[in-house]
Amino acid sequence: MVQIIGVRFRFAGRIYYFDPDEFEINKGDYVVVETVRGIELGEVAMGRQEVPEEKIVAPLKKIVRIASEEDIERVERNKEKERDAYGICERKIALHKLEMKLIDVEYTFDNNKILFYFSADGRVDFRELVKDLASVFKTRIELRQIGVRDETKMLGGIGICGRCLCCKSFLSEFHPVSIKMAKEQGLSLNPTKISGTCGRLMCCLKYEQDAYEHLLSKTPAVGSIVDTPGGRGTVVGVSLLKGRLKVKLDNGNDTDIAEHGLEEIEVIKAVRHASVETGRKGGRNGGHAAGAPVPEGEHANGAADAAEADVDIDELRALEG
Repeated sequence: MVQIIGVRFRFAGRIYYFDPDEFEINKGDYVVVETVRGIELGEVAMGRQEVPEEKIVAPLKKIVRIASEEDIERVERNKEKERDAYGICERKIALHKLEMKLIDVEYTFDNNKILFYFSADGRVDFRELVKDLASVFKTRIELRQIGVRDETKMLGGIGICGRCLCCKSFLSEFHPVSIKMAKEQGLSLNPTKISGTCGRLMCCLKYEQDAYEHLLSKTPAVGSIVDTPGGRGTVVGVSLLKGRLKVKLDNGNDTDIAEHGLEEIEVIKAVRHASVETGRKGGRNGGHAAGAPVPEGEHANGAADAAEADVDIDELRALEG
């Protein structure tokens, strides 16, 4: 086991491990550390604790010192410089007629480098821009192109839930999110309803995925043959979160459908829950493949509205990028 502290350099940013050495450091303190970018000031997000050696990326660097008032004041001065640099860079971009959008500017703690973050649809030849900026600021210049997720994390905003975006408020890193998650959670596959502000799949699809996978593992899918107290029948509807099934009995008519809890039935022949791969372009399945659990309030033979029925899988796959 190795003693570490966790330091982050941006609000809701990734946490990096450092050796606390002999310093008395608490969560919330500011420390000066050495990184690949040089000397940086960061906030202690994790107090002194022990972690397994396999979780450490060698070499584990020691902190330089606990930040002083002068160090914190320097950071505040850097923020003022960043605002000025942002305006200058925007004017230079317009002057060079470059197809790029400036997102953020960051001064390193020791002022040895200025980083300009930007987004663009493709590759941008910014060599002349770098030379121009270097002549103005008289220091090292780095232009870094970022993706739409990182752009949204930097800019922030309000999600469709009405809250501050997760990536801006607390997500320290992005986790893979797939169409399969939306499918297994019984959500509409309309891209406008499952994509976030960045245009990619919403990060929150990941939050409840483990719970849905557990429920799917023990819940018979639509089409399964089960024994119920009223006789044998076929599952025609699933209320996954409630743990309830709608079963059409073999000895009844088409309207003879009973509802049972999982504890009341015995599976005779199970049908696998469908994955997103079963959905095909133009398939009119209301966003649910055969055998998939039916969302709350929706019957197995009831299609979603026509606007959501035709799902372009290629378009959905693009959201995973």
